[in-house]
Amino acid sequence: MNITVIAVGKLREKPYRMMADEYLKRLGRFGKIREIELDDLPEPANSSPAIERQIKDREGEAILKQLKPGDYVIALTIPGRMRSSPELAQRLEKLTSGGVSQIVFVIGGSLGLSDAVIARADEELSMSPMTFPHQLARVMLLEQVYRAAKISAGERYHK
Repeated sequence: MNITVIAVGKLREKPYRMMADEYLKRLGRFGKIREIELDDLPEPANSSPAIERQIKDREGEAILKQLKPGDYVIALTIPGRMRSSPELAQRLEKLTSGGVSQIVFVIGGSLGLSDAVIARADEELSMSPMTFPHQLARVMLLEQVYRAAKISAGERYHK
């Protein structure tokens, strides 16, 4: 399993960084996993929808520069498809057994993902209809990928 997580924003708060590092370490025995942190752009107070779109577009350009043509891209979005942990495990298994060599999860900044990134995505995944801080979303994603890897390996996981 080769997985990359591209995230807009850095994990600056120590508890989030520690949790993310722990899951990255645990995932190492299941394959190659890497994390790419991109700068989030400052959002002016009372910004207009046009300014917000510009920010998302610029962040989106930075994301798109990290993607390779053969990457299978899963964008985290609120309206994306929700999957249970076993369903995520099955999906990742199906992708890797079907010849996908690199799965890339993309987490946007506080404004979400640009239309161009969503258009490039092969699928959209929703963690919940609720909105989470991008730091927490990243830790939750890493935990779910770890859980999926354990399920696929036939190891015990907590329900």
